[in-house]
Amino acid sequence: MPTLFLVLFLFGCLTGVTTVLFGFGGGFITVPVVYGFRTVTADSGADAMHVAVATSTAVMLVNALTATLVQLRHGRLRREYMWPLPAFVAIGAALGSLATTRVEGPLLHVLFAAYLAVTIIDSVLRKGFLVPAPAVRPAPLGRLTTTFGGAGIGAVAACLGVGGSVMTVPLLRRRGLPMAEAAAMANPLSLPVAVVGSVVYALAATSSAHPGRIGYVDLISSAALLSGSLPTIALVKRIGRRVPDRVHSIAYIALLVVVLLAMITTGM
Repeated sequence: MPTLFLVLFLFGCLTGVTTVLFGFGGGFITVPVVYGFRTVTADSGADAMHVAVATSTAVMLVNALTATLVQLRHGRLRREYMWPLPAFVAIGAALGSLATTRVEGPLLHVLFAAYLAVTIIDSVLRKGFLVPAPAVRPAPLGRLTTTFGGAGIGAVAACLGVGGSVMTVPLLRRRGLPMAEAAAMANPLSLPVAVVGSVVYALAATSSAHPGRIGYVDLISSAALLSGSLPTIALVKRIGRRVPDRVHSIAYIALLVVVLLAMITTGM
């Protein structure tokens, strides 16, 4: 158990870095890590992927809230994107998290990996991510993007426990935002997903009772991950603007590739 806690603590530190620099909130790190752990324990059963997604969502709630306050103090949040997009994200998150409780674990694993692969390919091949859109000032979001796009972001993010950063960052990036600001905005836009998803997964009926869990949320893993992520967020909060924009965007894609490989490996 001490070794497990230490491993999760170290990965929690990594989620703190990705929360500040990429707006991930921890989802793309915690899902593979918790899933990998659950698949090698005797009591993992068929709930491994559900527990991974639910635990990731709970960790993301704390990380995203902490990072949002940090980014707000540093003036990196653009208020024009703060409303009404989060409301539609929350609606989609409710639908997505409810759907997840009814999806088989293996299918959820495949969907997670497929989502990563599509995002990586789209970011590399479509213009506007690696090199920001040539706009004098960031363009506002249209009504369809705000409503249907927001609901879609919430549904997919809650279903996979990733917070929506992999959709909101490219979206805002293509509207002309620098990478640092697009990543910063991913944290408050992840909060509706984290809040709704955490409630649904905590109240979800599981196949059997497990000590240390509320619904699908693993409290011990959450505590270990947060004990690493929260201090790390405080330490790296000033780094975001110091990373060159091009390097920042390439690192974002590179990290997604690493996570995809991890998911493929744990699924074998």
